[in-house]
Amino acid sequence: MFKRYRLRDYDFKLVFLILALSAIGVIAIGSAEESLQTRQLAGVVAGAFLMIVISFFDYTWILRLNWLMYVGNLVLLVAVWQLGDETKGATRWLTIGGLRFQPSETAKILLILFFAQFIMKHRKKLNTVVIIASCVVMYALPWILVWKQPDLSTSIVLLAVFCIIMFAGGISLKLVFGAIAVAIPAVALVISLALQPDSDLLTDNQKTRVLAFVNPQEYETTYAYQQLNSVTAIASGQLEGKGYKNNEITSVKNGNFLSEAQTDFIFSVIGEEFGFKGSVVVIVLLFSVALECISVARKAKDVAGTVIAASMGGLVAFQGFFNIGVATFILPTTGLTLPFVSYGLTSLLSLFSGMGFVLNVRLQAKKSKQ
Repeated sequence: MFKRYRLRDYDFKLVFLILALSAIGVIAIGSAEESLQTRQLAGVVAGAFLMIVISFFDYTWILRLNWLMYVGNLVLLVAVWQLGDETKGATRWLTIGGLRFQPSETAKILLILFFAQFIMKHRKKLNTVVIIASCVVMYALPWILVWKQPDLSTSIVLLAVFCIIMFAGGISLKLVFGAIAVAIPAVALVISLALQPDSDLLTDNQKTRVLAFVNPQEYETTYAYQQLNSVTAIASGQLEGKGYKNNEITSVKNGNFLSEAQTDFIFSVIGEEFGFKGSVVVIVLLFSVALECISVARKAKDVAGTVIAASMGGLVAFQGFFNIGVATFILPTTGLTLPFVSYGLTSLLSLFSGMGFVLNVRLQAKKSKQ
């Protein structure tokens, strides 16, 4: 389970980037919703401790439990479906022994770990119909459970993660380009059908969100309200920002025009209070975390390590892009948190855990490629 590692192989750069993002999150949450700042700080401390501990566990040993992870993940998602707490029309939360958490967040990490081992075991047959079909079916089961919560945003992230997993695992580029050629028109067709009045592919709420993005003027007092206010907040920050916890009456945040400012629209708070400079810092840190994970993936000693590091980097990059895209109104509202920055202890601890495995992949990297 444990190995001897060299201190110089530890990726302190990645740790620094993650903690810097988390610190910005704690600061921003203190302004968005001060009552939650202490809890977020406690989550960061607990998450950092968990990340460091996991980083010293041999990931190849832990991956032997991959089927236990997969079945446990399915059990939790089914439990949400049957016993979960309903909030704002969606059932995404589960309470066990007084602990309330969101299994769809832990699913992202557990699926990465499961498929890292599965692909490692079947890497020589990865491009066969049987293995690809097996991967699709096994991924589809938890994905459908998340979709039915309903949780469209996390479903989209899970699809992106699956694509990264397969690509990092070594799927043939011919199959990749073939899938893209089929997927683009298929997605366009599905979206078109989903927006039809009699379609049940999307809930009424999800349809309206998309329509509000396409025609915000028609929904400026309802579904487009938050995003329009978000853009106003970011733009008003200009270059330097209005200042941390400012008392300006022109502040969008101070006027309570942003709901869920501590989660979905935390980037809006950062943009308003720290301006363009603060926003760029957050984007650069997110991009740097993703790049560092990709760097670790390239040095991994095996396919499983490559899948873990690349998928975690892709998860941070993709989810970060979606959150910021919503805040800046270049994407429809999705409800995704900003990795390591938004409030949400399940998301925070899950991401820290995943990064712990990335750190261990780096510790066991091929010495010849360092």
